[in-house]
Amino acid sequence: MLTVGDRFPDFALKGVVSTDPKTAFRDFTQDGDVSKWKLVFFWPKDFTFVCPTEIAGFGQLNGDFKDRDTVIYGVSTDSEFVHLAWRQNHADLKDLPFPMLADINKDLSRALGILDAEGVAKRATFLVDPDGIIRFAYVTDMSVGRNPQEVLRVLDALQTDELCPCNWQKGEEVLKAA
Repeated sequence: MLTVGDRFPDFALKGVVSTDPKTAFRDFTQDGDVSKWKLVFFWPKDFTFVCPTEIAGFGQLNGDFKDRDTVIYGVSTDSEFVHLAWRQNHADLKDLPFPMLADINKDLSRALGILDAEGVAKRATFLVDPDGIIRFAYVTDMSVGRNPQEVLRVLDALQTDELCPCNWQKGEEVLKAA
C-alpha cells in the first residue's frame, strides 16, 4: 500500500455530483485542483451499511475542509450509475457536497494497493498535499467506520508545519524543539 511520503497516483475518473441524470456526471483528474490539499477516501461498496454513515459524516464537514483549502473526493469501485442511483435513493447522500468517483477499472485502487481479496477498495483515507504527496494514510477494517473529525484534526496539524502533540487541536500550542 502507498503511504506517507509517496506520490499519489494519477487518476482520471468519472464522478457523480448531483442526483439529476442530466448534470450528474463530470470527469475528474489529479490536476483538477492543483493548488489544493485533497482528502481522498474509499469505501468498499455502494448500497451498504457503514459506508453512508462515513460519506455523510465527511459531507457534514465539507465546509470545514473547504476552509482549509482542501477538496474531498469519495471513491469506490462501483460505477457512476450505481453512485447516481444510491444518491437518488439515500436521504443522507442526496445533497452530498463532493463528488463520488467511480474507479470501475480499479486502476486507482490497485495503484494505491488498497484492493481487498474480493477486488473492492478497502476503507482507506488519504490526505494529499498540493504537491501530490501523501501526508496521511488511514485504513480501517471493513466493519469499522472512520472518524471524519479525526481526519480534519490531522489535516489541521499537517497544515501547521509544526510538531503537534498527541490529541492536539487547532488553536492549541505546538511543541517547540529545544
